[in-house]
Amino acid sequence: MPEMDTEQPRHRVVDLKAGAHVMTLDAGVFCVFHAPGQVEAGPSGLPGVRISRAPGVPEDAVEVVTFAADGWMGAANSAALVRVRRGPAGVMVTTYQDGQAGSETPRLQVISLISGVPADPAAGAMAEGNRVGGSKASVSGAVGGATRDVVAHIQRRGDVGGALGEWIGQVDSKRWIEGFAVRPEGPVRAKDIEYQAVLGRGWLSPWSEGGQFCGSRGMSLPILGLRVRLKGEAAHKWTVRLAASFTDGTKVGPIEGGEEALQAESLAPLEGFQLEFVPVKGQGKNQAAAASGKRK
Repeated sequence: MPEMDTEQPRHRVVDLKAGAHVMTLDAGVFCVFHAPGQVEAGPSGLPGVRISRAPGVPEDAVEVVTFAADGWMGAANSAALVRVRRGPAGVMVTTYQDGQAGSETPRLQVISLISGVPADPAAGAMAEGNRVGGSKASVSGAVGGATRDVVAHIQRRGDVGGALGEWIGQVDSKRWIEGFAVRPEGPVRAKDIEYQAVLGRGWLSPWSEGGQFCGSRGMSLPILGLRVRLKGEAAHKWTVRLAASFTDGTKVGPIEGGEEALQAESLAPLEGFQLEFVPVKGQGKNQAAAASGKRK
């Protein structure tokens, strides 16, 4: 009988360097994201960062949303949304590095999205080299220099604009939208509208007024849908018609009324949307043409 190799399979154990820090945040909505210019993870998937509730914090007090269900942010070009319902509350920031690779610890930034004010750097320790800033993202920051009815910030493209009735963003492009603003100059004016971004299931941003930017820029943080509604006299003369496309291929709408947020059941990121204001029955065809951006 031939000899058989009875040697047991070898199991490789890799030593990692890890650091854990607790960041204490007041009630509100925050974005934690990688500082610019960091190197992507190596073949091992490291370095990387995981965001989670701190030990002892009730599940209903803090909610963390990331692309990965387990809170993993990786080494670069990713972000996490943190909603603190009852604060102050602790958020655990854990960094992982390959013990032999000598890689740099990921550097993170924190922004308060509700007020647009930077989180207090003294609120809690984070990864070494943490920098806090408030100039890159705001849920309600004004849009500067835009001359189109609708402007959206697209992943790896930047700001793009279009007229009412046009698709903003590219259907089936798999490039998500990070934020948007609406400021029409036709019969429906910026002062007549307000809108929200879908941040998670049952989780919408605060209302932004027409002309204000809703979402973020340059933080690799997609919005998952949107809601637009009219107010004042405009709500009696016009109705919102909205359609949307998502990165998983889902298409929603067109839906009229403005009472419902458009999002995919899978919560895939938003990649494009089409917004129109159509006259309430009896208001006339000329208003419809004007609101669709069909200018002579």
